[in-house]
Amino acid sequence: MKVSDFNYELPEELIAQTPYDKRDEARLMVLNRKDETIENKVFKDVINYLEPRRLLSYK
Repeated sequence: MKVSDFNYELPEELIAQTPYDKRDEARLMVLNRKDETIENKVFKDVINYLEPRRLLSYK
């Protein structure tokens, strides 16, 4: 895989200029490498895709 594989055209008007007010409702695209599927979710669903003890903790 090369970095150039990720080059694509993105119209400037589609680039967010300010953060979404309800950040936990922001869109989330989930790529499942094993099943080769794509799901459209909201960010608050991200917890369903994290394995236990995979998060960094802070002190």
